[in-house]
Amino acid sequence: MKTESSTLAFSAIMALLIGSAGIVATLASNSQAILLDGLFNLIYFSVALVTIKVSKLASRPDSESYPFGYSYFESLVNLCKGLLILGVSIFALIDAIAALLTGGREISAGLAVIYALFATSACSLTAWVMYRSQRHVHSPLIAADKLNWIVNSVISAAVLAAFCLVMLFERLGWQTILPYVDSVLVIAVVVLCLGVPVRMASQALRELLNKTPEETIAAPVRQAVARGLTDIDTQEVRVRMVRPGRLLYVIVHVILREPDTSIHTQDQLRARIDEEVRRYYSPVVCDVVFTANTRWAAPSCGLLIEKQS
Repeated sequence: MKTESSTLAFSAIMALLIGSAGIVATLASNSQAILLDGLFNLIYFSVALVTIKVSKLASRPDSESYPFGYSYFESLVNLCKGLLILGVSIFALIDAIAALLTGGREISAGLAVIYALFATSACSLTAWVMYRSQRHVHSPLIAADKLNWIVNSVISAAVLAAFCLVMLFERLGWQTILPYVDSVLVIAVVVLCLGVPVRMASQALRELLNKTPEETIAAPVRQAVARGLTDIDTQEVRVRMVRPGRLLYVIVHVILREPDTSIHTQDQLRARIDEEVRRYYSPVVCDVVFTANTRWAAPSCGLLIEKQS
């Protein structure tokens, strides 16, 4: 798939399909591991509907109501995704521990194996589609979806392997451990995958709090700005940047030694810096401010400026 909207729509449909199948399989098999998988996908489907709307907003220019555009909505959606997945995982973990302490639960392994095989195949296919689509579309929403489906594939594969073991244990006559397999499986899957929603939510939160992006992005941008100002006599250059969602916003304060630079020359420098930055990252908004007074480039987070007497 070569468009963001079609890729996200496919992800939403697959989440609904797998989630619905998981709820039906849970009623028939009494497996909490399958219930976890089903709830995970149904919750993700509900968020996916919002994601599709946000993907359309993110491509719009700014407006009077949103003067800095709509990219922050992408970070907000990814934060919600991470928190929802984390919430479902913690709920499943508590439930599994409670089941262990009360003697476990009996499950129907045959139907569970069929569902787990279907879910593993469907999740792996969807993750592959997300991966392929990233060749054509640069989108943090699709990147987050791909991560989700990879985790989902691992969970489903673990469920499949465990239920195959249940069938093996039944044949071997190991009846005493059968009630505990489902709960142990849920605990193992949650513990192994808990870091994924935590990282997803923390990354989105950092973006919402306007934290400078990681050095793999920030360092090349600073270097690009420096190349754009080659042969320009400057006192100091301050580069600040944030990355809400897919958009990189860069503001450059250039403190000149000779403040007589014409507006035309400044515009040429702006264009040169913008071109250099776009070689490393796009989409980007690059604002370049020229001044001869360090006051206008200094940190300005609400600090009071003393009045001159």
